[in-house]
Amino acid sequence: MTETGRRQASEADGQAVLMLVMATLGFAVNFWAWALLSPLGPRFKEMLGLSAPQQALLVAVPVIVGSLGRIPVGALTDRYGARVMFPLVSAVTIAPVLFIGVAGQTSLAALLIGGFFLGVAGTAFAVGVPFVSAWFPPQRRGLAVGIFGAGMGGTAVSALTTVPLVRAGGAAAPFVITAVVLAVYAAVSWLILRDAPGRSVAGQPLIARLTATARLPITWQACLLYAVAFGGYVAFSVYLPAYLQTGYGLEQADAAYRMAGFVVLAVLMRPLGGWASDRIGPVRVLAGVFAVVAVMAAIQALTPPLMPVGTVAFLSMAAALGAGSGATFALVAQVAPADKVGSVTGLVGAAGGLGGFVPPLVMGFIYGRLGSYGLGLGLLAVTAALAVLLTLTAVRALTAARAHAD
Repeated sequence: MTETGRRQASEADGQAVLMLVMATLGFAVNFWAWALLSPLGPRFKEMLGLSAPQQALLVAVPVIVGSLGRIPVGALTDRYGARVMFPLVSAVTIAPVLFIGVAGQTSLAALLIGGFFLGVAGTAFAVGVPFVSAWFPPQRRGLAVGIFGAGMGGTAVSALTTVPLVRAGGAAAPFVITAVVLAVYAAVSWLILRDAPGRSVAGQPLIARLTATARLPITWQACLLYAVAFGGYVAFSVYLPAYLQTGYGLEQADAAYRMAGFVVLAVLMRPLGGWASDRIGPVRVLAGVFAVVAVMAAIQALTPPLMPVGTVAFLSMAAALGAGSGATFALVAQVAPADKVGSVTGLVGAAGGLGGFVPPLVMGFIYGRLGSYGLGLGLLAVTAALAVLLTLTAVRALTAARAHAD
């Protein structure tokens, strides 16, 4: 390669890294906004006299809207690109954030309206995956998409800062600060973001594109895998404190810190799952991580002592679920048609977000009937084992067919 060629390649790599950094920041900022209501749930319950189901509904509305909203937003990203969609999603999110902060905390109805539109922030995930995938070659996409996925740590920013900001600056403080950050990101991303040269632009109408995407084998296979991997992560991040308090008698603060450790480990392992997929293939990574989940869930179903067996089991599941989330989108980036990566991402992202709602409901129901979480964890072990089977059969056959076609 000539000196000019090396310089051009270096510049292209630098541009790709810059785009990855901007996308990851956008994902983190929007997820920060998306998660603002959850830490304040107990406060709203006390202020407005909410029942437990009303509090749960308040927290669930933005999550459901954000998960389902990824379907059309992913398809729109295939058409218009992240250069348009990232600033647009960020800018649109400012309105509900300010509404909740300034005027929306007086009633449950106002909070639900604000929370519904706040769900737009959760769709940012479906913008970033096709954008990042287009900027990197196939052999580096797993790591790149995994790094982008670590932006889900924005929820941790919300969890750690929202309540302290309310105590220090008043009820509107975290919302106003988040709105300012969103506005800055929307402006900067509009100036800096550029879609990858030669990006495949979808030409079909939205409904036709979504219909075609739903027919792709990779779509439903990745939906099932992500519902287990990311859905499991979401479920534990929501339900683990209650499990530890009820099952092991931990204090609320202790249970919350252990849950934070689970979340941080899962977030850190997501890029590693993508990196490993680049090296040995997503099929091997997915089969390995789901096998770990199956074994550790089966061990935890026996309710062993928390130290050390229970702690090792939960941390192992956190690492496996995080790596599995990264590997799933490495699979999507490798197998999905280039002009449908956003559409596939939207459907798969929706499956993962919604998948997190089922396990807590099942665990709560089983504990209410049996006074034990063992059966619920046993069902998780069986589900993970079925995910291993799916990976080693249908998913392996599909990736082999795609590799042969290429």
